[in-house]
Amino acid sequence: MTEEDEPEVIRDRRKKLERLRAAAIDPYSRGFKPTHSTAAAKALLGDGERTEPVAVAGRLMVKRLMGGSAFADLQDEAGRLQLFASREILGERDFDLFADLDAGDLIGAKGPIFRTRRGEVTLEIHSFQLLTKSLRPLPEKWHGLKDVEIRYRQRYVDLIANPEVRDVFRARTKIIAGLRNLLDQTGFLEVETPVLQEVPGGGHARPFVTHHEALNRDLFLRIALELHLKRLLVGGFERVYEIGRVFRNEGLSPRHNPEFTMLECYEAYADYNDVMRLVEDMVVTATAAAGRSANIRYQGEEINLAPPFRRERMADLVLERTGRQAVGKELNDLFEEYVQPNLREPTFVTDYPIEISPLARRRDDDPRFVERFELVILGREYANAFTELTDPIDQRQRFEAQAAQRAAANAFTELTDPIDQRQRFEAQAAQRAAGDVEAHPMDEDFLRAVEYGLPPCGGLGVGIDRLVMLLTDQPSIRDVILFPVMKAES
Repeated sequence: MTEEDEPEVIRDRRKKLERLRAAAIDPYSRGFKPTHSTAAAKALLGDGERTEPVAVAGRLMVKRLMGGSAFADLQDEAGRLQLFASREILGERDFDLFADLDAGDLIGAKGPIFRTRRGEVTLEIHSFQLLTKSLRPLPEKWHGLKDVEIRYRQRYVDLIANPEVRDVFRARTKIIAGLRNLLDQTGFLEVETPVLQEVPGGGHARPFVTHHEALNRDLFLRIALELHLKRLLVGGFERVYEIGRVFRNEGLSPRHNPEFTMLECYEAYADYNDVMRLVEDMVVTATAAAGRSANIRYQGEEINLAPPFRRERMADLVLERTGRQAVGKELNDLFEEYVQPNLREPTFVTDYPIEISPLARRRDDDPRFVERFELVILGREYANAFTELTDPIDQRQRFEAQAAQRAAANAFTELTDPIDQRQRFEAQAAQRAAGDVEAHPMDEDFLRAVEYGLPPCGGLGVGIDRLVMLLTDQPSIRDVILFPVMKAES
């Protein structure tokens, strides 16, 4: 875009920029040090009439000229503070400079805090400094910007215009910090595993592919955290976790973004009952970190997040809802269609069919099912966990049996039987060769690691983004990811 093609308002701001420089005023200056946030400056006044001078800095949002005086709103991370400027205090030159400022400009201002006749806590400007000249105006309706295209694509504008959006992301950070602290205090070790992988294992999704020039081979962005975390249990760590980005080359929806955040943790000598208790603790911790009580409202619906959560076998729920007894994939299909949307209060759905859970341990009392659960709240899955399979023969047989199916695991209590593990992977490798890009790939190094001996363990995957959506009452995953993936800008 040439300068002639720019909107008039941007051309006007560029002219102001030139005038500032011609007057030897640096429009992008530095060296101003605020002494108080806007909130702290307002609190400083208390019940008093006037304070000693303070220094604040932020973005100019609104300016109202009234002859020889002007009022403006200054916004920083902590909130807003009204500013008062007068020709009498600032002098002719500086007052005219202040009057020529635009909404969006970043400034620093010094002066005492006082209360106007209307009771508004205000800073009386004794001096100010232009810190950054804004060349683009805020959207016409920046106060309460609702255009989702602008909000998601230009998150920086969204954060300026909608302070409540900043609150959502503050809550997100607090939720993650709370979960991290819980796991740290429980004896888990936080680790980092590769984002670039030779084999994108641990889940069933189309991966993103990239090319490493020096090695002259393709690598994949990880679709799950699982397999490297399990390698660490083989190596002797007994409790490990990771909070990190995973990537799935799939479509966009209110609940799906190609890049999202998972928490996965693995504990040796635990089973899925142990993991259920951990999940309950996690929900309590995350709810408190978000500043919510156990009774929350999500999109107009009230639910209670206080444990213990309801525990029900998938087969029992399907029988109760449909009157049908089913096994295998048919059971899961009936559950997803008729049962899951109606599960509103937190429910651990347990004992999944073996056909859709290739890495989980069979139930001793009924080998048609495995020790797996998902936490369902308001019809959505929030956590997925397994008790691990340790029989290598069984692992191989299951992979062969489900070569034409896709496993539905995001995170789980892990398979520990290396032979069974290898059999499952071999069957899915054939599936991929036949054109199924989401089939579980063969990871020979992982199988080799399991052959050294993976201890019995419980594994868990939690979708951080969905949990934040729930606890901040946001309808779309794009509302809790700072920079979501968007379609190409037209």
